[in-house]
Amino acid sequence: MAMIRRSYPFFLFYLLLLAAGCARQILVSPPPSPEPAETKLTQTGYTIQVGAFINYKNAARLARSLNQFNLNAYYFEHRSGLYKVRFGNFTLKSAAQKRAQSILDAGVIKEFYIVSPESYAIKKEPELGPTYIRNEIISRAESYLGIPYQWGGSSPREGFDCSGLTMAVYQLIGLNLPHSAEEQFRTGTPVKKERLYRGDLIFFRTSSSQRISHVGIFTGNGRFIHAPGRNKKIRIDSLSSTYFKKHYAGARTYLQQKSR
Repeated sequence: MAMIRRSYPFFLFYLLLLAAGCARQILVSPPPSPEPAETKLTQTGYTIQVGAFINYKNAARLARSLNQFNLNAYYFEHRSGLYKVRFGNFTLKSAAQKRAQSILDAGVIKEFYIVSPESYAIKKEPELGPTYIRNEIISRAESYLGIPYQWGGSSPREGFDCSGLTMAVYQLIGLNLPHSAEEQFRTGTPVKKERLYRGDLIFFRTSSSQRISHVGIFTGNGRFIHAPGRNKKIRIDSLSSTYFKKHYAGARTYLQQKSR
């Protein structure tokens, strides 16, 4: 009983601290995102390609229309110089055709083309080597430089535009990234800053919540491509800048270890 009486004043003192707000101050921000376990990305199956626009804004508008059907559409600059839109990920070609035909019949699109899995760069890695894949990632990312990235959806989640860019670039080489910067950070293999390679993703905590809120694509020589914010032009920045050094959170690779 004596031991209980001696600890009672301390217990009262602890309660007073809680009432004074110390505990609330400690819990103002959620804990930083934990280091993820390694997760291998799935490869893209059959996708549906639509549209052929000179102006990227028209492609972005079509992507937004398609995303009203929860299709996760994204736009990109085709090698022809025109902007096109892709969406969907189907195991069977017949399933992709059926879905595309239903959207055509609804009047949302005027025509479509089914893209086969074999056309993606990731399928050519065994023949052309891992460096080819990384160069393709950078090439796809550079095709967005100078335009304000307008993601096709309307989610207000932090990191939306920047993660929409990285997701689109990876889908264009044949790998399916999650939708948000936070989810992308939780996927893949952690990479030390001094071990970064072209095509790896780098992440930042830019908000007071301390959660992952921004992502870019490492291009080499301490630089990266990213969408700075909604409707801002996609550009290249340096990891050595004061702002990005302060908010740097880590990096992830989604390619096989043999490519490092």
